[in-house]
Amino acid sequence: MDTIASLFSFITWPVSWVIVQFHKLYGAIFGADTGWAWGLSIVSLVVLIRICLIPLFVKQIKSTRNMQVLQPKMKAIQERYKSDKQRQSEEMMKLYKETGTNPLSSCLPILAQSPFFFALYHVLSAIASNKKIGVIDQSLLDSARQAHIFGAPLAAKFMNSSAEVSALGASLTDVRVVTAVMIVMMSASQFFTQRQLMTKNVDLTVKTPYMQQQKMLMYIFPVIFAVMGINFPVGVLVYWLTTNVWTMGQQMYVINQNPTPGSKAQDQYLTRLLKSVTTHGEVRGRTRRNTVKRIVAKGPDRNDIERKFVTGLAKLGLAPQEDGTVGKSDTAAAEAEGGAAQRRQQPKRQTKAKRQTGTAQAGGKDADSTESGSKTSLQKQDEESKPAGKPASGSSRQAKSGQRKGPQRPKHPSKK
Repeated sequence: MDTIASLFSFITWPVSWVIVQFHKLYGAIFGADTGWAWGLSIVSLVVLIRICLIPLFVKQIKSTRNMQVLQPKMKAIQERYKSDKQRQSEEMMKLYKETGTNPLSSCLPILAQSPFFFALYHVLSAIASNKKIGVIDQSLLDSARQAHIFGAPLAAKFMNSSAEVSALGASLTDVRVVTAVMIVMMSASQFFTQRQLMTKNVDLTVKTPYMQQQKMLMYIFPVIFAVMGINFPVGVLVYWLTTNVWTMGQQMYVINQNPTPGSKAQDQYLTRLLKSVTTHGEVRGRTRRNTVKRIVAKGPDRNDIERKFVTGLAKLGLAPQEDGTVGKSDTAAAEAEGGAAQRRQQPKRQTKAKRQTGTAQAGGKDADSTESGSKTSLQKQDEESKPAGKPASGSSRQAKSGQRKGPQRPKHPSKK
């Protein structure tokens, strides 16, 4: 680690200068030799660096989303040219160029932050060795060595020996308890940040190997940080814990305000937006209007969550406009109500057995009606062919059935 940190010694002077400037500010409030003054100086350094990296963070988000959208196409290219690696690489580069996607953009914030991290590690290692570095002279060096955070010196490590910790004016138990708690918090914040990204801000309709890789990293990264953390000085743990908390909060804000299409976060966002429109009757805020613009521009390519939002507006008698606002639309409301009524009036689907039983019964009724009809026509033909004065055989049966009309001859007494 010391060898890697020495490679970034060119940025040691700017990092030490920034820390000293913040130390002057906080030293006037809390005291120059206190852990609050030096600890808050490191936290302020993190905040300053992360503010400068916000444009790269936005670019990282866009690149990550583009990579998620391109996963099905990338998978198709890999399957199509699996025997030709060169052609596969060419098609991949062509796809990146057409969509304006850079796979390395997702790593830009980490790569840009690495020099500052190793420079700070180099500064704290020099303080632990009682060596002047950058703009930190002997007086500042003595002040930093006296600074403790909850009883642990800034330059102390979890793996330090009892003699090394005693030289810094602290006990080994205090150092290990403080460093262990900070390592656990650092790993937990890293895990929660990655889990938040995977569970809320991923399009659940797309299942690709990229998602599986991200899920594996969600468990691997915290373990890596925990193993590396035992070799970090307390000051570096303060730096890394602060940057993890910043990343977690920054990502939470982005997920709530600009979620990935098709994700659980988008469903929650559009539900809140629909409630706001219901309450105020308009779309409030430029960010929300831009969201409505994108939904309108998609047209028939909207996902199920966006269609649900448009349907909700239609039930209120509103329709999204191209400028991001909503306008009254009686047609949309009528269509929404008519569609709902039509869905309610649809008959319940019968099972296969019931449909077959109904068909068989209908067939039996048709056969019976056809037979009775044919019998009636034959009986009429017999009646017409026989003389009018003589009754036809089976006249009593016909009279009972109502098929023969007129007066009937009384029966003979002997036949009663």
